[in-house]
Amino acid sequence: MISAIKNLVKDDSGATLVEYGLVLALIAVVCIGVLTTLGSHVSQMFSTVANEV
Repeated sequence: MISAIKNLVKDDSGATLVEYGLVLALIAVVCIGVLTTLGSHVSQMFSTVANEV
């Protein structure tokens, strides 16, 4: 019984999954920020080109 509790306390496989989840969330936030910024610039560029034509 005590050895089972010790093994449960030493098990850190869930920590790795949480770390991967946090990295994935950070990448998603960065991608959304970049796409939002680039999207407005690209939209403005197309509007400028359309007005010139």
